[in-house]
Amino acid sequence: MASTPTSAGAERAVLTDSDISRSLVRIAHEILERNQGGEDVVLLGIPTRGVPLAERIARRIGETEGTSVPVGSLDITMYRDDLRGQPTRTLGRTTVPDGGIDDKVVVLVDDVLYSGRTIRAALDALNDLGRPAAVQLAVLVDRGHRQLPIRADFVGKNLPTARAERVRVQLAETDDGRPDAVTISTPAAGPAAGRTAR
Repeated sequence: MASTPTSAGAERAVLTDSDISRSLVRIAHEILERNQGGEDVVLLGIPTRGVPLAERIARRIGETEGTSVPVGSLDITMYRDDLRGQPTRTLGRTTVPDGGIDDKVVVLVDDVLYSGRTIRAALDALNDLGRPAAVQLAVLVDRGHRQLPIRADFVGKNLPTARAERVRVQLAETDDGRPDAVTISTPAAGPAAGRTAR
C-alpha cells in the first residue's frame, strides 16, 4: 500500500494479513524447536492484541505438532511504571490455564516490543502467579528503542523506526473484523493516537 496523507501524517503498510500469518507460523515452529516440543509450554498473551496472537500461535503449534498448548492472558495494568501518571486505566483479564505455570516454559506474547516497559511489568505480574521453569518472549513486531535490557526470543518482524513514528497493529479479533495489518505513521503535529512506548 502506498503512503497516503492522513490527518496524522503519512501512513504505510509494513505487514499484510498474509505476512502476519506467515510470521506466526514461523514463530510457532521456532517455539517448538527451542523447547524440543510443546509439552511443557504455556502461552500467555498480554492484552489486548497479545491474547489473540497467543491463541493463533497455539493453533499453529497444534496443527504442526498435534499438541494442545495451554493459552491464557496476563493483565499487567497494575504493574505498569506509568500508573501514577495515568491512574485511570481499564483493567484487563488474567487467566491462567489449568495446571498453572509452575515448572512450565511460559512464552509471553505481545504485538509490539518497544521500550521494554510492558514486558518488565509482565515479568512482575508473572512473579505473583507462580514460578515457571523459564520465561520466553514472542512478539509480532520489534521496533527497537529499548529503554530496558529486554529482548524477544521470537520475532515476527524487526522494524526499524524513528521515535516519532507510530506502529499500529490491526487484528480481526480486536478491530471489528478488519483485515490483519501492521502500519507505520508519522504524526503531522501534536500527539497521535496509536501505540506508545511498550
